Amino acid sequence: MRILHVLPSVNPADGGPVEGVSQLGNVLTGLHHEIEVASLDAPDAPYLSRFPLPCHPLGPSPMKYGFTPRLVPWLREHALQYDAIVVNGIWQYHSFGTWRALRNLPVPYVVYTHGMLDPWFRRKYPLKHAKKWMYWPWAEYRVLRDAAAVIFTCEEERILARESFWLYKANETVVSYGTAGPSHNPQVQIGAFFQRFPELRGKRLALFMGRIHQKKGCDLAIDAFARMLSTDPEWRLVMAGPDQVGWQAALAGLADKLGISDRIVWTGLIDGNIKWGALRSSEFFLLPSHQENFGIVVAEALACGTPVLLSDKVNIWREVRDYGAGLVAGDDLDGTCDVLRAWKGLSEEQKALMRARARRCFEEKFEIRQAAESLLSVLSRVAGSVSAKRQMTAVESR
Repeated sequence: MRILHVLPSVNPADGGPVEGVSQLGNVLTGLHHEIEVASLDAPDAPYLSRFPLPCHPLGPSPMKYGFTPRLVPWLREHALQYDAIVVNGIWQYHSFGTWRALRNLPVPYVVYTHGMLDPWFRRKYPLKHAKKWMYWPWAEYRVLRDAAAVIFTCEEERILARESFWLYKANETVVSYGTAGPSHNPQVQIGAFFQRFPELRGKRLALFMGRIHQKKGCDLAIDAFARMLSTDPEWRLVMAGPDQVGWQAALAGLADKLGISDRIVWTGLIDGNIKWGALRSSEFFLLPSHQENFGIVVAEALACGTPVLLSDKVNIWREVRDYGAGLVAGDDLDGTCDVLRAWKGLSEEQKALMRARARRCFEEKFEIRQAAESLLSVLSRVAGSVSAKRQMTAVESR
């Protein structure tokens, strides 16, 4: 198949969807499918040269919404070259523009919502939600209504998506999702991490990795660490990720107030061997998110055999709990303290068993090849249906 992914950006700082497209694309390319990407990036964006798939940057756009006049004409000109088109995410022009371009063309498109219909956003940002309601009926509602399939990465996401807007119609399907595990020598990766952050060598590490954003519960991670682990001088909290909303200064102020500024290392965005080294070197991965659709980095931690301590707002928490691959509690300070307290109470044998179960959970639920096969099954089905309609139309027109 020849498949086109449409994204607002391929900037790696944008998190999971970009990494997911890269990983899926690499696997499907290895299976002899052709994978390309269209984005709203400027052609001279510096990260384009590092993106692993052929990319058509159709920006730039001066607007946060991402409007660019190049998207719709380009899609109309090139859409028939693809068997299927995958829209990644909603609420920016890439999704509505794809609908505009394809609504009269015999090319199927599917939509990954990537958790963007979670009702948490309605509760947390009621004014933004009201603004979205003005936009919803004539834009994103139509995008989902006319999609050949609306893809959710777990049953929890599918159920929650129905709660945000009463005007909702979608051909829902749940597919596997995941990532590739680390492929290089573990000791090389661990060495790369400690070479970059030598002050962490020999310490006990609690790792948060993700965007520095309010929905990720970064403040909970800091406060709970101060309460539960700071009495042991060997513990360090590693806060790894880009500060996208300018919150890090306030979080650093919180750490200072709690008296643990010298116990936290802020790494910024890390990737490659350094990222994998961080995951391998940590006793556990901590993610007390208030909303998390899937969490590629959760799967990456599991791939390294690193137990994950999660809130029950990370949509794959049930899989983690059922496999015994980590600990789960509520997305508040008490819940975050609870998982740290429970970790402290485990014996070394119990921790070793949890590490083994973490790896098994990854292999059986979140390994990228399963996700690629699941997506390919959906795309083959919708492309086949459109192809049959084309042939029927051709016969009837003779």
